Amino acid sequence: MTERIDPSARVHPTAEVEDDVSIGPRTAVWSHAHLRVGASIGRDCIIGEKCVLGPGVRIGDLCKLNTAAFLPHGVTLETGVMVSAHVVFTNDRTPRATDGSLSELRSSDPDEHTLATVVRRGASIGANATIGPGLELGEFCMIGMGSVVTKDVPAFALAVGNPARVVGRVDEAGEIVETLGD
Repeated sequence: MTERIDPSARVHPTAEVEDDVSIGPRTAVWSHAHLRVGASIGRDCIIGEKCVLGPGVRIGDLCKLNTAAFLPHGVTLETGVMVSAHVVFTNDRTPRATDGSLSELRSSDPDEHTLATVVRRGASIGANATIGPGLELGEFCMIGMGSVVTKDVPAFALAVGNPARVVGRVDEAGEIVETLGD
């Protein structure tokens, strides 16, 4: 096993930490979280209970992931990102369980269909949001709870709805500084 867990990190005994996972100083990993092979978490983070980080997921410093967030392979969170409870990221625009002839399961390993998503520093994602594959969420943007994000979101934008649309602008503290009309 080649885990790289800083001695000051706290990992709950029920958390599953696979090989080659890196956990930074003072980071807390709560109960029943599953950190897949090659995941990397920075310093002073919180990984809430029942969160799943896919293979190779990258989490920057000072990030919070609340209960049951799901981040598959290809997701990167920069510094200071908030991911609220039950947020789901996706990484494949055309998911299928099987090959075209329905004769065997498609591999779950990353392949040419796997798309990367980057969440820039300071961004916040509300509870129960779904983030589509291959997107960029700009720095300090805010995604409303329950939103379904299908397009890139600019920096400092407030995006809400299904599909999510930009309805305003926020500042670094998350305060609405501008509301956009319809």
